[in-house]
Amino acid sequence: MSHIAVTKGLIGECFMADEIELVGDGDGVAIVGNPSAVERFLDHAGLREQAQRFDLGRLRTATQAGGDTLTTVAKIVEKSGMYLKLTPESAQQLRDAGGLMKTKTKGVSHAMLGETGKKSLKWLQVEDGPSSLLSNPAVLSGVGGLMSQLAQQVEAHELKELLVRIDEKLDDVRRVQRDAVLARMTSAGAAIDEAMTIHAQGGDPKTVWDKVSGVSTTIFNVQDQALLDLRALADNMDGKTKTGELKRAARGIDGEVAVQLAILARCFELQDSFRVVELDYVLSTAPENLEGHRLGVAAAREMRRAAVLGSTSRLMSRLDAAGAIANDNILLHARAARSVIGWLNATAEIVEDFHAPLGIGSARRPLSAIRWREAVRDPQQRRTAGKEAGQKALVAGGAVAALAFTGQALTPTDDSQSTS
Repeated sequence: MSHIAVTKGLIGECFMADEIELVGDGDGVAIVGNPSAVERFLDHAGLREQAQRFDLGRLRTATQAGGDTLTTVAKIVEKSGMYLKLTPESAQQLRDAGGLMKTKTKGVSHAMLGETGKKSLKWLQVEDGPSSLLSNPAVLSGVGGLMSQLAQQVEAHELKELLVRIDEKLDDVRRVQRDAVLARMTSAGAAIDEAMTIHAQGGDPKTVWDKVSGVSTTIFNVQDQALLDLRALADNMDGKTKTGELKRAARGIDGEVAVQLAILARCFELQDSFRVVELDYVLSTAPENLEGHRLGVAAAREMRRAAVLGSTSRLMSRLDAAGAIANDNILLHARAARSVIGWLNATAEIVEDFHAPLGIGSARRPLSAIRWREAVRDPQQRRTAGKEAGQKALVAGGAVAALAFTGQALTPTDDSQSTS
């Protein structure tokens, strides 16, 4: 989402008439107001630990104008600002605390709720006054631009943490494989890391931009190749109908996928940092274009997420289909089928961990291998086994299960009597 949402509100008597404003851009929310009021709001919503400081002083740069704008900025920078990345959980908590709704102002939203008790939220529709964010589009645009930067920085930090977790799952061979690809971005990464260090110290945005302005092509090339490699892994699982084929194709696929996701995570981390520097440059050189550039960055992030989701969804679709085939062959190939399902679930965990920093949710449930005893009772399982085994008897741990095309079977005493 690329719109900005604004809410002004109180928390009953608890706020002691201290107003706060919430500005949301779909990725995160800025909470602006008296420091104690902001803290009480975050406590009330159960979000204080996830929030981080939002430097309102930078609005002076983001809104280089005169008159009423300067007056508004001067009043706003005296307030406290906190930033909160929106996750599915925090978004729900904010909705429970009052929510964000659209207003007549294009791209701007707010909400108003009635007071139902001393601890309830009471949202006020107050859009005028010299210190209101809603009263000045230039200030609102500046807040949006700064929030876009924070969104990139938070995502980059989470991707760094993800890289550490993925690294723990890679063996030495796959680390070498990953590092060989990442080496192609060494100079780009060094330039961006240096630029971010200077940015953190308040360095000149123009000088910082000069350090990184030409590195994005290298990152995109590596990213595109990693996405293609993910597609190839998905294609390798396609068309396999026999358990032996599935086992050969799925063996170690979690590690192969982890390598590609580690490469993508580093690409996205560098791109996030690049966008921070890019927005800083626009802020300092053309603040009047900040709103359009912010919207462009948001659109680019959505395109990136869509590309990732397209590749990973395709991969998981192929893996889930393979898991279903393996489950259909439990009677004859129990151990192999369970190995396949184990590798597929491990791969899914890595994919979902990768999705989290990008704000991509998942409703997928882990695959579960059918118990051998249950499979014996399933007519479809017996028919599948019968087609492969013909009139042959299957011997499992000393018990004989006569599987024939008629679909009849004897039930073993426990699952340990299955065979692979």
